[in-house]
Amino acid sequence: MSPDDMVVFFLQIAVMLLTALFFGQLMRRFRLPAVLGELIGGIILGPTVWGWLSPGTHNWLFPASGPVFQGTDALIQLCMLFFLFAAGLEMNLGIIRKRGKEIAWTSLLGIVIPFAFGFGLVILFPQLWGENIQGRLMLFALFMGTAQSISALPVIARILMDLSLMKSDVGMIIMGAATIDDLIGWSLFAIILSNFASKSVLGLSPYVTLVLVLLLFVFMLTVGRVAGQKAQTWLRSRFPWPGGFLGIATAFMLLVSALAEVIGVHAVFGAFLVGTALSQNLDKRNEAHEMVYQLVMYFFAPLYFVSIGLWTDFVSSFDPMLVFMVLLVACAGKIIGATVGAKISKLPDRQALAIGFAMNARGAMVMILATVAKDAGFIDDRIFVALIIMALVTTMLSGPVINRLNIFEGQTHAPEPYKRMADFEDPVPVEEE
Repeated sequence: MSPDDMVVFFLQIAVMLLTALFFGQLMRRFRLPAVLGELIGGIILGPTVWGWLSPGTHNWLFPASGPVFQGTDALIQLCMLFFLFAAGLEMNLGIIRKRGKEIAWTSLLGIVIPFAFGFGLVILFPQLWGENIQGRLMLFALFMGTAQSISALPVIARILMDLSLMKSDVGMIIMGAATIDDLIGWSLFAIILSNFASKSVLGLSPYVTLVLVLLLFVFMLTVGRVAGQKAQTWLRSRFPWPGGFLGIATAFMLLVSALAEVIGVHAVFGAFLVGTALSQNLDKRNEAHEMVYQLVMYFFAPLYFVSIGLWTDFVSSFDPMLVFMVLLVACAGKIIGATVGAKISKLPDRQALAIGFAMNARGAMVMILATVAKDAGFIDDRIFVALIIMALVTTMLSGPVINRLNIFEGQTHAPEPYKRMADFEDPVPVEEE
């Protein structure tokens, strides 16, 4: 980059970060997810608002090509990797063993039913999606089924913490089912990309790529997980803690992400698996994981989510019918599936419905899935906007509905302290050590 390019690049990142943090904090004041504010900030900075009001200044600060664009794109890709890495660190696989039956039913129906709804929506209404899916209807139907079935574990965890439900039986079931949903959802997405969107660096066939993806998945959750836990103990005794963990874990994440690209899937799949391998079955984050979480939530994630609005015109690409159908099918499939699964486990009606609405939160995970699919040329701007709006609306619904259900009313075994959202003075309560 030339000195002039460096000035534009630094100004651009500063404007993006400050805008994301400001609107994110504003949403927290209204007890809404910060990611909503970060996306709104990006829409304001992008062609939808700023680019429409002042095209010249917008094109100067946010050029669509050249060295500044390439530098920003590389940084945004790194932000995406760190967010998926942090999401993997939030996995608590130990929860699954504690309430196995309830989690299994909730997760199974919470995946199968929304997947079937999303798949059926494409097969029954192919004209809804435009020319983009011609010649690959079945593959696109698999993608939409996956997009409808995935949940947003980091967002769900924040909602449960806000409602003091994280340590309750309901919270354990939700977190366990969301963990399984995310693992299966991202594995399905990696397989879909291996057949269409991502090209192997080594020129491997889709079938070889599929086998390698499955092997990487199994290896990272077995051998990689055991090695990851031992490595953290070793690092703690020989490197500055927690800084040593951040440096070594970042290097390992980049190596596995590069491996994922080599075999023909997106790097985010590798970052997510590394985070899962290094996750620990703890009720609270240790200081190393907390350092990663703070760095991601207040630097990498805001930059990434504000960037979503920078390159898409949300007005010209808004298709009311498509948005309505995607949102309707998403809510119906996930809420019905997870609720029925919880009811099969003989949970009370209110708790089962609360689980359904919690699992319905798609949040940042679907946004990343949509971004990766768009970058790969798999979906167009219309479908991208519909998925982003679906992710936002489903996330905004979850917390208020669960709070209104008052799932422990009349019961003596409610977790202490059980607080409604309105009882919090701080919009984002922090767990005490």
